[in-house]
Amino acid sequence: MTKQIRQKRKEFFSINDSFREYLNAHGRFLKLPLLYEDLLHYEDAFPLFNEFGEDTLWQTLLFDQYRGQELYESLKKIYVQLRSEGDESVLKNLFIDRVDLCTFGNTKPMRVRVVNQFNDNHDYFYIKKADASRVYGLELEELLSPNHINFLIWGDTLIEEHIIGVPGDQFIKDFLPRSDIHEVRLAKEFIKFNERCFVRLLGDMRSYNYAVEVTPDFEENQYRVRAIDFDQQCYEGRRSLYLPQFFKNNLPVVKLCTELINRDTARQYQREERALIKRRLNFSMNRINHLRDCMCADRISSLEKTEQLKKELAEMHQDKRFLKCETMGQITFLNLSITLNLDQEQGFYP
Repeated sequence: MTKQIRQKRKEFFSINDSFREYLNAHGRFLKLPLLYEDLLHYEDAFPLFNEFGEDTLWQTLLFDQYRGQELYESLKKIYVQLRSEGDESVLKNLFIDRVDLCTFGNTKPMRVRVVNQFNDNHDYFYIKKADASRVYGLELEELLSPNHINFLIWGDTLIEEHIIGVPGDQFIKDFLPRSDIHEVRLAKEFIKFNERCFVRLLGDMRSYNYAVEVTPDFEENQYRVRAIDFDQQCYEGRRSLYLPQFFKNNLPVVKLCTELINRDTARQYQREERALIKRRLNFSMNRINHLRDCMCADRISSLEKTEQLKKELAEMHQDKRFLKCETMGQITFLNLSITLNLDQEQGFYP
């Protein structure tokens, strides 16, 4: 699977003290036996190829034997902390098959392959530098989307679970042409995914930044589109970058939507998704308010991008309150208020 390499790297933002307090209060902070930097002391690396002999742009890392054993034991402990609240009784069943380094990501993440030696079942988790934009995105995904996502923070190290699904670019290439695809259901889900991204301003949902879960139903398959890259949470200045429909590599799915879903039905799906987001928001309002306080006071984009986005959204919504916003956090929560039609008591206004 070929990936496109971004020519311009996203700016990195550290987690500030206020956001650390939030993460600690809500169980995201946990002392870990190693940090991201510990895995950078490898001896060698070689390219990782897929089953078709294509370079995946990941590199498998080789460690000194003694150092490798120590690291692998720590990685197993991190895995059970992530998956089973630290139940170390299962450690004897696990081994670390390999550690891969991503050469195209903004923060050069590590991917760890964990295998159960009794049944050869494998799983993955990721170790990354903790970028504040991404962590805000992960929290909003947990609170406002239909998807649960598990992650841990220690220092400036981020541990993320693997999100199961077919990467969007691979799905479009290999699954979309199949005769058993349920095109209407897929189109409906993409419209709802497009809406979820825009309401909470999650950007850069090109086809390789989301995955498609396929669930067999008693009649035909159901689909769920899930973001897998959260680096561009309210970072970009252009409004269109928060709408997956405008990315060229999503055009085959967009074409399905325009051919199979009329405008009234598309609006119905948008309203349905907004109602679900609003319900989730109301259910976790105290936590959302805590996150809002952190995010609205934080700098997670440039002044130039912030100015551009608030002007574009002010024009789109015909609402001058965007022009009063000073941070991307304020823009995000005002956009939530307007798109979800929150009343004055619920609303997040600058």
